[in-house]
Amino acid sequence: MQLKPLARSLAVALSIVVIAGCSSTGGTQDGDSYGSQDGSSMDANTSGVGTSGQYGSTSGSGAGQQADSRIPEVRTIYFDYDRDTIKSDYESVVMAHARYLRANPNARVVLHGHTDERGTREYNMALGERRAGAVQRFLNIQGVSPSQMSVVSYGEERPAASGQNENAYSQNRRVVFNY
Repeated sequence: MQLKPLARSLAVALSIVVIAGCSSTGGTQDGDSYGSQDGSSMDANTSGVGTSGQYGSTSGSGAGQQADSRIPEVRTIYFDYDRDTIKSDYESVVMAHARYLRANPNARVVLHGHTDERGTREYNMALGERRAGAVQRFLNIQGVSPSQMSVVSYGEERPAASGQNENAYSQNRRVVFNY
C-alpha cells in the first residue's frame, strides 16, 4: 500500500519539526514571548532564555574546573519592570550557576523570586514565581537536574531596598540563588 510510506514520511517530518521547535529560543510552551502578558513581542533590549553564541566554552584547564567547584559569587540577578525575562547582562551569571550545579550534582538551590512594591500582592507573587521559573527553565536547558532546583516567590514581601523611587524598585526586582 502507498499509505504506509506516506505515513512514515509524515511522522519523520513531524518529528523534525518538533525537534526544531524545541531548540527555538525566547518563548514559552504556549508560544508567548517571555515577559509579555498579552502575547506582544519583547522590546529590543531584552533577551530570551537560551540564546546561543554568547558563552565561551570552558577549557580543560584546572582554572575552569576549580571555578566549577565553588558557588558563584554573584547570587542575585535583576529584572526590568513587569518582566520575567532574564536580561542579557545576567545570562553569564546564570550560566556560572548552571556550570556549578552540573559539576556538583548533590548541590541544591532555591530560586527566590522578588518584585518591587507596585502591583497587587497576588500579581507580585505570580510575577516573582515567573521570574524564578524563568531562571529555573534556563538552568534546566543548560543541563541542570530539576531535582537540584526549587522555586519560591516572595513577591514584594522581602524588599532589598526601601524607598519609592526607581533605584529602590530596580534593586527589588530580582531572583536570588540560595544554596
